[in-house]
Amino acid sequence: MLVHPVVVPGSGTRSWTVLGDDDVPVVAVDRFLAYLTDIGRSPNTVKAYSHDLKDYWQFLGFRGLDWREARLEDVGEFVVWLQLPPSGRAGEVAVLPSVVAEVTASTVNRKLAAVGAFYAHQARNGAGVGDLLAAWRTGGRGGWKPFLHHVSKGEPYRGRAIALKVPQKLPRVLTAAEMQAILDACTRLRDRFFFAVLHETGCRAGEVLGLRHADIAAAECEISVVPRENANGARAKSGGRTVPVGPELIRLYADYLHEEYGGIGSDMVFVNIWAEPKGHAWSYQAAYDLVLRLRARTGIAFDPHWFRHSAATRWLRDGVSIEVVSKLLGHSSVTTTSAIYGHLTAEDARAALEKAGWFTGKEVSW
Repeated sequence: MLVHPVVVPGSGTRSWTVLGDDDVPVVAVDRFLAYLTDIGRSPNTVKAYSHDLKDYWQFLGFRGLDWREARLEDVGEFVVWLQLPPSGRAGEVAVLPSVVAEVTASTVNRKLAAVGAFYAHQARNGAGVGDLLAAWRTGGRGGWKPFLHHVSKGEPYRGRAIALKVPQKLPRVLTAAEMQAILDACTRLRDRFFFAVLHETGCRAGEVLGLRHADIAAAECEISVVPRENANGARAKSGGRTVPVGPELIRLYADYLHEEYGGIGSDMVFVNIWAEPKGHAWSYQAAYDLVLRLRARTGIAFDPHWFRHSAATRWLRDGVSIEVVSKLLGHSSVTTTSAIYGHLTAEDARAALEKAGWFTGKEVSW
């Protein structure tokens, strides 16, 4: 089986499909992925779902199952199968219990979410997929009952019944020295400005790559993130927002325009200047190639998303309220922000307590 890119006729939108062993799209999966594209889901999300469903279809084929007849026990076996090495999945060798899982727990849970979303979509469209996988429920939150919803005795079960426990990981952040080293390793103003925007705004890389000149209000020292379709595939994952920035960043933007951008006739901020096709929007791949070069120069194995984590952590440590941080990041709710960035260390907690006067002027003595 194969995941293959496609272009939606008429709109030219890029999407993905899953080809069977006969090189023909798997109809049920193809329609689901087309639906995701039609409702505006990110191309990266559609691509990830296509890979997840390809794995599920390979599992069904290996077990000789039809997707309409799969049951809870089969989904459980799918979880086990995902964690096997390729030779083990194909049944070529026996796998010892001590073998390290092929994929992480978070990856397994993401694939389960894709399978669950697929079955929910099929149930909404009248497919007989069995009430153990998806069943319609009117009212309340969500539109379908997950696995084993019927055993909750009147209390709707709102999560997946099958999910692996994922170890909590703290967001990776960059120190001020590491950020400076990355910026100083940039030999071009465009590249330096790109990382400076990531550092200052906490935006995602795709949001920065999708910036237009009209999004930068120099006089007001503001950068707006605007959801839109871009030629380079860059897009805002969440809704639009405006982020205040400092005058130094605006000056760097002006230097970039004056010294490197010149007379390029494009409304995109980040474009190809030295590579072909010149003047075209800078792509994800070009930006990531730069990251790889900077990793080699600095010895810092960073990822562009670390700048977002670093900005959020810096704001919170500097006393910015979590409500404001949530808006700056474009999160849908403060709960999302708390879940990701509620990771203050013991040193952070001590600093906050000292600032509040907790260790001085006690009303009681020991």
